[in-house]
Amino acid sequence: MRTDTLSEALAGTLARAAVVAAGLLLAVSTSSVSAADKHAPSHEREGGFSVRVQQTPEMIPVDIGYVREEVAAPQPASRLDVEAEDAGIAGALMGIKENNAGGRFVGHLYGLDVETVSSSEEAVDALKKLYESGHSYIVVDASAPTLLKLSDWAEDKDVLLFNIRAEDVSLRQEDCRANIMHVVPDRYMLADALAQYLVKMGWTDWLVIHGSTDADIAYRDAIERAGKRFGANIVDVREYVDVSGGRRDGVGPIPPAKPHKEANAGSSIVPPAAYDVIVVADEDQQFGPLMPYRGGGQPRVVAGTTGLIATTWSPGHEKWGATQANNNFEKRFKRIMQPIDHMAYVATRTVGEAVTRKPKNDFAAVSAFIHGPDLQLAPFKGIKQQFRPWDGQFRQPILIATEKVPVSVSPQKGFPHASHPEIEVDTLGIDEPESICKM
Repeated sequence: MRTDTLSEALAGTLARAAVVAAGLLLAVSTSSVSAADKHAPSHEREGGFSVRVQQTPEMIPVDIGYVREEVAAPQPASRLDVEAEDAGIAGALMGIKENNAGGRFVGHLYGLDVETVSSSEEAVDALKKLYESGHSYIVVDASAPTLLKLSDWAEDKDVLLFNIRAEDVSLRQEDCRANIMHVVPDRYMLADALAQYLVKMGWTDWLVIHGSTDADIAYRDAIERAGKRFGANIVDVREYVDVSGGRRDGVGPIPPAKPHKEANAGSSIVPPAAYDVIVVADEDQQFGPLMPYRGGGQPRVVAGTTGLIATTWSPGHEKWGATQANNNFEKRFKRIMQPIDHMAYVATRTVGEAVTRKPKNDFAAVSAFIHGPDLQLAPFKGIKQQFRPWDGQFRQPILIATEKVPVSVSPQKGFPHASHPEIEVDTLGIDEPESICKM
């Protein structure tokens, strides 16, 4: 699917043509003198003026690819959690538009080409097609296994992949690759951002409830790591098992009462544990949204993948130019901007910023700039942001938000670290001394 900006380019071309035409008319009007006048004293033409019209630069195409993997997923508890058809793509187009706003002055015309696939094999075929048609920068909305297969195929080729979906920590550690830039935070970053805020608020006793999928267990592990790292106490860990028979409204209490191995003769359940927060690990949103109301336990703050969440974007975000970004997005795409849109936006803007700074669009120079310390993006979060040199992870503040409004931004003050102490966002996730990534 070709999703480009021909109308914007045409408008820009017509505008430049109008300027050139006006300049030519002006030149004719100011030069309609006889040949003899050319040798007349300059004072005879006092009050005249000349205009130099800058030559329009030749427009060089910078086409960005987009590989989107569509796979079957469980139906979430709420239809409001179903992603839009253009999820991610719309955000990438917002970045393309901004790239063209500046690119027209240096002769760059950006476009977006989208390939939708349903398997890793199809994804590799799509990447090959994009590469052979001149695409070196590829936004990837796909699972970790598919992303790795794309990386393997692209090895030793002029291809740079931008991961906007896969949160797997392994992609930044034992499976890290130099040709993958991770715009999406990994689960450790998200868990650390949430943990810092909960601890700062004094909510240090956690009851952890998790689903049974690999993703839920991975997020549970990230929460447990973050709790130990920042001083929280996990009082209990319980698993939710779906026994509803497929009815989304029949899940029952979450979680059910837990048998007590050391219960007295007249007791068969665990006495209520004392906790400040219920932390939920339910990435598919199967039971989490019901947790505050069917939890079967003490009413407490619910956080994690539902309730109070750590996220890259919130439709209620209003600081640092975010209001304008949200308004512009809604006006153009007739819906609110979601986290996946913001991450796709960051990916395409990264390419635009790097190509602008390296206008010859030499792949090696652009790639080195993106990997290096001179890249400085400001995607509406208050600080300049760039990629970590040791694992390709995008350094960024994380919003702590409800479904309607942000309540804080992590990293929180008071959590120092030994490496790069001047970069507070490195308290989120795996810091350089901890990393085992060998790119």
